[in-house]
Amino acid sequence: MSHVLVAALVALLISILTGPLFIGFLRRRALGQHIREDGPQHHSAKQGTPTMGGVLIVAAASGGFLATSVRTAPALAIFGTMLACGAIGFVDDLIKLRRRRSLGMSGRLKMLCLIAIAAAVGAAAHHQHLSHSVAIPVANWHPQLGWGWYVLVFFVIAGAANAVNLTDGIDGLAAGTAVIALATFTAMAVTVYIRSGVSGHRIGTRLDTAYIGAAVIGAAIGFLWFNAFPAQVFMGDTGSMAMGGAIGAMAIFLKVELLLLLVGGIFVIEALMIGVIGALTFLG
Repeated sequence: MSHVLVAALVALLISILTGPLFIGFLRRRALGQHIREDGPQHHSAKQGTPTMGGVLIVAAASGGFLATSVRTAPALAIFGTMLACGAIGFVDDLIKLRRRRSLGMSGRLKMLCLIAIAAAVGAAAHHQHLSHSVAIPVANWHPQLGWGWYVLVFFVIAGAANAVNLTDGIDGLAAGTAVIALATFTAMAVTVYIRSGVSGHRIGTRLDTAYIGAAVIGAAIGFLWFNAFPAQVFMGDTGSMAMGGAIGAMAIFLKVELLLLLVGGIFVIEALMIGVIGALTFLG
């Protein structure tokens, strides 16, 4: 149990202690944010602020997780999803920096990569014999989706990763809201582990799942020290995609897929607002 806090603490210390060195490296390399010309006027002041700070989050979270985890399959699947989604964001950030514009990887290529990640998560879930049912909150209803559950896996992974990415527009917003969602799922994992002890059969995979959640939380809180207004560094797509992937994967392996709509409500609202604005712009 105490190792969950240790995972968060290790990640937090790595993030805070190495943050200044990493930000200095980004500045020396002139790896700064490019702001769209058609964006809000006050955003232009952020031009040139170091980006790709998500590398710090991923590295710190990896350190916290690997230092405490017992490497069960569900936890490794969540960890791998975080790394894979973070890699997509990293490539996206690199393209933006090299082309010196705010548009990176094509939407089609990004979606193909997310499909591959979702397929890998689905294979890991199948290996763990995860049920293909979904829990309907409040109604106490668990309908079976059959093969349709794997389609849901894709929407959860892709939706969470892209929704957190869309939320990353204001200093500290994406990291702060992601911490809330991760803390909720981590607390659920610990609770299930504790309650399973009543029956005399501890579900160790739940506690291991909590390690990766706690590690990402610690890394994100440490990052917030540098990302709070006025931000010294932005997480970029590397950080937002990685945290979104971790949130989505945790929802899948904890079997609370639909609860993600409530836990990550701010991400859903942000995605819907952008979708509505885009539709109105297209129709107008």
